[in-house]
Amino acid sequence: MTPEIGIRRYGPEDATALLEAAIESRGDVQPWLPWCHADYSLAEAEAWVSSQMDLFARGEEYEFVIIDGEGRFLGGCGLNHVNPADRVANLGYWVRSAAAGRGIATRAVKLLADFAFAETDLERLEIVCAVGNAASLRVAEKAGAVREGVLRGRIYLHGAPRDAVVLSILRSDRGADS
Repeated sequence: MTPEIGIRRYGPEDATALLEAAIESRGDVQPWLPWCHADYSLAEAEAWVSSQMDLFARGEEYEFVIIDGEGRFLGGCGLNHVNPADRVANLGYWVRSAAAGRGIATRAVKLLADFAFAETDLERLEIVCAVGNAASLRVAEKAGAVREGVLRGRIYLHGAPRDAVVLSILRSDRGADS
């Protein structure tokens, strides 16, 4: 059973929790998200949180903390690469290692899609998973994303282009108002 979780905007108080989760999760997250590197620092976490708060306020990106029922930091999810002309954004997510495998990321993706279709004019959310990232692909599919195909060299990961599976969630898939 999925524990009670929610998403909320980042605040300055989240930098320390982000750093702790990144350190705990490096082995699981870093192969797919290179920002979670061995030397990730509090200064990097603080700078990222600050930039995300500014980008959210300008409507350019929408990053959220994934929290449990007691407000504990479980990971992050968000919308980036927002293209207002085509009304599309990239949807990404990660969950700290101690919280993995409990349906938390799947629930966060659904909450994030609800936000996107209720609070923005986005019509399409894309999830781009490196080929081989089976856990992320499972999350996307369980959240209702539709697999569209494998794009050759779609992402740049650890110094090399990599093939990626692209999935989508459309406003019309969710039955949300346009």
